[in-house]
Amino acid sequence: MAKYKLEYIWLDGYLPLAGLRSKTQIKEFASFPTLAELPNWGFDGSSTRQAEGKSSDIVLKPVAVFPDSTRTNGVLVMCETFLHTGVPHPSNSRATIPDDPDTWFGFEQEYFFYKDGAPLGFPKGGYPAPQGPYYTGVGYSNVGSVARKIVERHIDICLDAGIKIEGINAEVAKGQWEFQIFGKGSKSAADQMWVARYIMSRLCEEYEIDVEWRCKPILGAFNSPLDWNGSGMHSNFSTKHMREVGGKVYFEKLMAAFDKYRDEHIAVYGPDNHLRLTGLHETQSIDKFSYGVADRGASIRIPHSFVNNGYKGYLEDRRPNSAADPYLVAGRILRTVQSVPTT
Repeated sequence: MAKYKLEYIWLDGYLPLAGLRSKTQIKEFASFPTLAELPNWGFDGSSTRQAEGKSSDIVLKPVAVFPDSTRTNGVLVMCETFLHTGVPHPSNSRATIPDDPDTWFGFEQEYFFYKDGAPLGFPKGGYPAPQGPYYTGVGYSNVGSVARKIVERHIDICLDAGIKIEGINAEVAKGQWEFQIFGKGSKSAADQMWVARYIMSRLCEEYEIDVEWRCKPILGAFNSPLDWNGSGMHSNFSTKHMREVGGKVYFEKLMAAFDKYRDEHIAVYGPDNHLRLTGLHETQSIDKFSYGVADRGASIRIPHSFVNNGYKGYLEDRRPNSAADPYLVAGRILRTVQSVPTT
């Protein structure tokens, strides 16, 4: 029997911008533990805005497990939160969403590295050269050195964990980066995204750098020195029907449904999204819905491949922001898609 370090991970009650929490327990197993072997645990919810001190015990229920290559016999355990009665905690967004293993999601997670209260690479008390050379940039003046080390290590840890990370790139603003996560099923895809976020935040501790998930950390007027793109979590989605049947008629019905439920989508697409969805900086305005082929200023971007393949494949919802809860985003997209008849 070997001793395994089980890192239980969950979302706290600091809404609307839920934070990640974790703690470790040591358990013996004959081999790497399966999900079924992992016990429920608990924590003090009064310290995470999830309970009152007079009744503070919250239950952690494991829902996904990943190897942790940064530790000997390390295990990353994504959890849902429950009340002692067995009812999902009000902050448990995972328990509220539908799931469909045939619905695939690809999340594009943008974020900023922050150091001493400013994006990594910003000169102290000032600003770097305007946007232009940083997106997919190469070279010290464009991306620095520390950021590259972090994102490369993040890839390796995610791959070792079995997380389907599909790529990375430097983004439009100085100190801004992106990684992409793919998953089948709304819950599985979102589990992987939350654990990838956890890995990145924990990794940055070693470099004394913070990860800024907020969608618009740098505010400023258009074309001013503070005019920097916000951060999104563009969400690519594809159902079995979209991949195998599709068709223009079905697509138009789907877009009508996304327009109908525009407000419901915006409600779960991340806090302060009005600061990012301005109609500028490759976004549609928050109060409008639009779609277009290869249009990065639309609410829904339609890949050329989708049209060329008879309106079959995947679509990209560009409205979710970087701090959005992927459980809620995937769940809302799935509900809207399921509202459209396929016959």
